[in-house]
Amino acid sequence: MAEGEGVFTATALPGDPRLLPTLTNAFLGTRVFRDILHAAGVYSGAAGDTHRADVPSPLGLRMAAPAAPCPAESFTLNTWTGTFSHTIQSPGYTATHQLYAHHSLVHLMVSSITIQRLDSSTHPITIQLQSLFVPQSQDLDLTPGPDFQGAHYIYGQTLVPEVEGGPRPTVHMLWTPVPQWLTLSGGERERCWQFLTAVAGSEQEAKRSYSAGLSLLAAGSLLRSHLRSWAALRRGCSVQLDGPPALRQALHGCLYYLLSAVPPRHSPAGPFHGISPGGLANGTRGEDYWGHVFWDQDTWMFPNILLLYPEAARAILQYRIRTLEGARRNAQEQGYEGVKFPWESAATGREVCPEEIYGAQEIHVTGDVLMAFEQYYCTTQDQKLFQEDGGWELVEAVAQYWCSRMVWSEEEQLYHIRGVMPPDEYHSQVDNSAYTNAVARRSLNFATDMARDLLLPAPEEWEHRARRIKVPFDEERKYHPEYDGYSPGEPVKQADVVLLGFPLMHPMSAEVRRNDLEMYEPITDPAGPAMTWSMFAVGWLELKELQRAWSQLEKCFSNITEPFKVWVENSDGSGAVNFLTGMGGFLQVILFGFTGFRITRSSLLFDPAFPDDITKLKISSISYLGNRLEVTITREEIRMEVTETSQDPPASPLEAVLESGQHFPLWEGMA
Repeated sequence: MAEGEGVFTATALPGDPRLLPTLTNAFLGTRVFRDILHAAGVYSGAAGDTHRADVPSPLGLRMAAPAAPCPAESFTLNTWTGTFSHTIQSPGYTATHQLYAHHSLVHLMVSSITIQRLDSSTHPITIQLQSLFVPQSQDLDLTPGPDFQGAHYIYGQTLVPEVEGGPRPTVHMLWTPVPQWLTLSGGERERCWQFLTAVAGSEQEAKRSYSAGLSLLAAGSLLRSHLRSWAALRRGCSVQLDGPPALRQALHGCLYYLLSAVPPRHSPAGPFHGISPGGLANGTRGEDYWGHVFWDQDTWMFPNILLLYPEAARAILQYRIRTLEGARRNAQEQGYEGVKFPWESAATGREVCPEEIYGAQEIHVTGDVLMAFEQYYCTTQDQKLFQEDGGWELVEAVAQYWCSRMVWSEEEQLYHIRGVMPPDEYHSQVDNSAYTNAVARRSLNFATDMARDLLLPAPEEWEHRARRIKVPFDEERKYHPEYDGYSPGEPVKQADVVLLGFPLMHPMSAEVRRNDLEMYEPITDPAGPAMTWSMFAVGWLELKELQRAWSQLEKCFSNITEPFKVWVENSDGSGAVNFLTGMGGFLQVILFGFTGFRITRSSLLFDPAFPDDITKLKISSISYLGNRLEVTITREEIRMEVTETSQDPPASPLEAVLESGQHFPLWEGMA
């Protein structure tokens, strides 16, 4: 796959600044040329007003060449290096401004400017730096402190806590002062100026990160250390596709933006604060759902991260464990037991959705969170997360919530869950949402299985209620109505019932799966959110309807903007930008749809299906039960190789089992 493919270059920027590329790591995020940045977990505002606190950004610089009347400019996002650059090309010189969020030193962002003379002239060359930076914020009470190692210093707390009497996070920032002009003197051929910005929750961490950056700079290896760390992540999560160029480019973009949001490999960067639909660069007040975390993280982004990078998947689950007490309070306030995860979550797990109806009724999110835990456990068998790190408390509390939330119907002799909003937000206050009830059933079954594995007692009612919960089904038409009283043909906002097939894997025949897809595809709002079409695509791939799958996947392309492949939530440009949820759905088509991978209790199933234009898919490093698998699928063959196993001495190897019943052991290094 040509490296040039993952490099997006333009000679002009998009007119809408929201569509500029983002630079983020696990702790810091900004949009290029923007005067603010965000730090993970730093929110200001109470309850529904909680939003990412704007931190003033010294990185919001823009070069200008006052002496050159019309210089040639280019702007490049390189997804292989995790860097953005702006180049001015003049007859006698080039000036390049490079920006990156350091992938392993997550409290550091770096900006560098290089002026290079191209001819034998000896006159000075001057570049102007236009900056919008002002060291103040509408969300932080900032105070200047003493300079440190040549850096300016400010610190301060957020203005309003999320919960009354709760903590107000502190931000400490050090930055290299930026002059208004940079001049390459007459005798110099080339010079590079470096500007560091360190942001952390403590003075000590900010200073440690700034000093580490200076030391690496002095050794000439600051950029190299970022590149090495980012390349290791990209290599470990490599997905290569032989197919249409637009599809390959979209794949590079999705991997870049989603992997930018996860913690670096082999580097405990402190607690992880979850992934919001627009990522860490977005989420200021009134924008991109204010940086809140939704089911988008657990249902749409998580499965991809789990397959490629289970350590980061674990960090996402630990965010949910850390917010357990807030979720417990949410359940209590509504009169239920256990935990109710918020529809919108920030730092505490309390409900921060500005509109009450969603927090009160869109309760499927609690089951979505537990589904992520189940997928993780089936893929890793990591019992420590559940026994020692709080996972079991979460599983048990979710099961308790569902038991308290359902009521027995004497008439139907089944359990009902009433008064909910399904994923399809065009309907509210409905009874027995098929998706909500199916995810509740899955929660209860997993809780029972998990208790068995951990040798813990589980109430019999979990299994009993899972068996007796109503999931609406129309026997005559052989499809799942979205909820009790749903009329066929009623418009639907987004993927809802089709999620029963995948990811829920709710038991049904191929005929019913087809009927659900046929029923809901034509009535799903074409202006709905981007991730919807990916789930129809996965469904059609399952049924080997390759052309229909492709036509659904193609709809995603109207949500991808040029030139930097930034996704918008809705095809008309409204909603969140840098819409990681849509990217997550798109990646699931490739990682689960084209491969047919399904994570089950006992195995990782595979059943590939490619649309016509795709000839080869290679996933370099799938993680399964402590092994790493390289999987290459072409139209002729499936090749699986165990490239790494964590077991020493190796336990019984993985086996590939074919439908014919043949078993092939997969030892390390064997294909």
